[in-house]
Amino acid sequence: MEFPVAVALAQAVPELPAGRGWWFEPKLDGQRTILWCEAGRVRLQSRSGRDVSGAWTDLARAGRQLPAGTVLDGEAVVYIAGHVDFSAAQARAASSPARAAQLAARWPASFAAWDLLAHAELGDVRSRPYVERRALLLDALKDVGPPLQVVPATNDRDTALLWYEALRSQGVEGLVAKHTTSTYRAARIWRKVRHADTLDVDVVGYTGPRSRPRALAVRFPDGRTLLSQTVSAPIRREVAARLADAESGRPAHTRAGTAYEAVETGLVAEVLAGTTRHGVVTVTRLR
Repeated sequence: MEFPVAVALAQAVPELPAGRGWWFEPKLDGQRTILWCEAGRVRLQSRSGRDVSGAWTDLARAGRQLPAGTVLDGEAVVYIAGHVDFSAAQARAASSPARAAQLAARWPASFAAWDLLAHAELGDVRSRPYVERRALLLDALKDVGPPLQVVPATNDRDTALLWYEALRSQGVEGLVAKHTTSTYRAARIWRKVRHADTLDVDVVGYTGPRSRPRALAVRFPDGRTLLSQTVSAPIRREVAARLADAESGRPAHTRAGTAYEAVETGLVAEVLAGTTRHGVVTVTRLR
């Protein structure tokens, strides 16, 4: 397996799937991260494939407890006062290494592992079914402990629904459903339900300077491309960092005729679902 790896994704659904063969995991509100344990070093990868080790040095140090050849998929999260704080995780992800170290000293990160992509002895295990990968993951982390932890999972739908309601106050944003036979591949192979009424859209362009984008052009699942409202400073910095490595853009227009610079960023944005009726899109975060 070569760095970076293309990650599996989840399709938003209105309710949890029913029937036999489904397992359910809490969905924590942090930054999707792949933890690579290699000979002599540990690297961390973002969902988009960037090396983000400098933002999560505390997790990299913790990863040294694992044998070389281990690759974990999960979420980098930050707890503040016992609550998963997405803003704190977002700040870490968007910080320079020096600033990230300062934030880590005050609010250390945790890694919520939910999948094992490579095993130190067995190699690439992505072709194995979910239940086998889950068992290998539990075994790999059984003697490690915080800040590396396995997310809980259940195959009881009623228990999952109880988690959905009871854990919301702790920063759990929803649930992810995975079928017992599913292999790991770069597609929307899982199902997710979230408390927030949001949509995931592809970032396909921007307005304003490349180094300081003002708004984002986002493409919806139905093919529409709309411009967002002015994005927040943390989102602006993260998009600018990604644009620095992207190819040159080209002039483009939305169906309404608004101009933007089109470029494939590989980024996915979360937008408020109720903000698109009149072409006004509010970006809440990048995923």
